[in-house]
Amino acid sequence: MWIPNLPVTVITGLAAGAGALCIFKDVYGGPAYDRNVSAEGKTVIITGANNGIGKEATWEFAKRGAKVFMACRDMAKCEEARRDIVLETGNKFVYCRPCDLASTASIRAFAEQFKSEEPSLDILVNNAGVMEPPAGVTKDGFETQLGVNHMGHFLLTNLLLDTLKASAPSRVVVVTCDAHRRGELRTKDLNMSEGYDARASYAQSKLANVLFASELGKRTLGTGVAVVAVDPGFTDTDLTRHLPMSKSITRFFVYPLFWPVMKLPRTGAQTLLHAALDPKLEKCTGDYYVNMNKANPSEKAQDYEMALWLWKVSEKWTRLDDESVSKAPAA
Repeated sequence: MWIPNLPVTVITGLAAGAGALCIFKDVYGGPAYDRNVSAEGKTVIITGANNGIGKEATWEFAKRGAKVFMACRDMAKCEEARRDIVLETGNKFVYCRPCDLASTASIRAFAEQFKSEEPSLDILVNNAGVMEPPAGVTKDGFETQLGVNHMGHFLLTNLLLDTLKASAPSRVVVVTCDAHRRGELRTKDLNMSEGYDARASYAQSKLANVLFASELGKRTLGTGVAVVAVDPGFTDTDLTRHLPMSKSITRFFVYPLFWPVMKLPRTGAQTLLHAALDPKLEKCTGDYYVNMNKANPSEKAQDYEMALWLWKVSEKWTRLDDESVSKAPAA
């Protein structure tokens, strides 16, 4: 009677299990976006493009022939990522430009420089974000998550809106996530000055993203500018670096449990590609997509009065219509 070698059996079982997990992870992450859809001749801006989904989306756009502007706060990391992308894709038309979404002065300087360099803009991907950092404010006094995730992108998009309209058909892609479903706009204390709750603040900022996309879609109706809100799904990036678990020894136990159901950054980036390039989405007016499928956002995200309220507050806080600011030299 043959008796299997125990060590060999254990190793074989572990290898088979690991292989099965890898296959499951690949299938669970979803398909890649149609590789036959080209971005040749398109000019793209991606915020937060030096790592994670933003970097992978930049790689994908470059591979498809687009001219890509990486709008980043950290220029050293941006240049490092850009070099890798240029070498791997063979596309030399990939550029780094400083844009700190925690500073309205930096955002205005970025928009002004871009307009001086480029006559058109086909795709704006509002991707950058921060998740549950310690209590703090941006250079303009906005609560950090509200300021970076929403106010910064609100200002950037509006400063570039004339160029997007002149380049129509064009698109704005607003990256959000499922956390918006537990979000609530604190209309009496939007800045959370009376008690900071990192988790609630993140959810509020993600809800703000969806409301912004909805209102922007209404305002650009008939202009040829499509607006898409997209949830890339649970993706393995350093967005969670501020979470207590990421700084604790428990991460070595928790991370392996979630690893099979976390998308790789390049897999998550496919949802951005779909939102930005799919011909079927060129008439979108703030529609919400999850894993390349149209979905319904939360009821609060469909509150049109709240979307209008947020827009007006955002205009005021970012001083969007203040001519003295818009024409002043950047700090």
